[in-house]
Amino acid sequence: MIKQVLGVLAVALAGVVSVVVPASAGVTADFAAIVALDNCSGSVVRPPAAADNDPALVLTNGHCVKLMGANEVIVNQASSRSFTLLGPSGQSVGTLRATKLAYATMKNTDAAFYQLGTTYAQLQQQYRTRALDLSASRPAQGTGIQVVSGYWKRIYTCSVDGFAYQLKEGSWTWKDSIRYTRSCNVIGGTSGSPIIDTGSGKVVGVNNTINESGGRCTMNNPCEVSQTGQVTVRSGIGYAQETYDVPTCITTGNQFNLSLPGCTLPR
Repeated sequence: MIKQVLGVLAVALAGVVSVVVPASAGVTADFAAIVALDNCSGSVVRPPAAADNDPALVLTNGHCVKLMGANEVIVNQASSRSFTLLGPSGQSVGTLRATKLAYATMKNTDAAFYQLGTTYAQLQQQYRTRALDLSASRPAQGTGIQVVSGYWKRIYTCSVDGFAYQLKEGSWTWKDSIRYTRSCNVIGGTSGSPIIDTGSGKVVGVNNTINESGGRCTMNNPCEVSQTGQVTVRSGIGYAQETYDVPTCITTGNQFNLSLPGCTLPR
């Protein structure tokens, strides 16, 4: 059951057929390291400096934790949330469990990271699964991407159409959001899906919303706001939040430290 009512989670759909559309070039994503939550999608990700024996991280949206306050930030909160780990073809290969919510916010971005009780080495040994690499580089306009949903076992293929200086939805404001081309017409339950660069195979963002019906800056109908304050509404267009700035906030043992030099995540 879809529980949240923000962004792409607002659409309660049933009987959706799994559809996989291959990328035109480069890496074609599958469901390896993708997870399904009880109401969202997510992925097991590995920051560039992580070690094999570090506890693995699951990336999803902040609003998949709860509808957070506009300025709310959660760090190192105990959690036992479970995730269904998928194999390459979308089959369930096991259940993973969090030990804590390492970081979550809907301020400036819409992202959450759960720390698992499973290391990257154990993930490989027990499930023959390698985590998706978390890119430390900002994606470029025109980059080919795939949005991989563990909830629906569905993959969307499109490109980075551009970036929204600010994306406003209800009481939330997100900065420098990725705007999709129209073929990534994401639906409820795809929230938290990783955005995979089809050139590198790395995660460059996390899917979080779509303008469903042409509304202006309202719940389920985000709008773009330029540096000069001009508001643009793009009905039917989806968005993601970038994740390239996350690795600078992670230290030894895959621990979040928002005081690290260069860390710009909200605190």
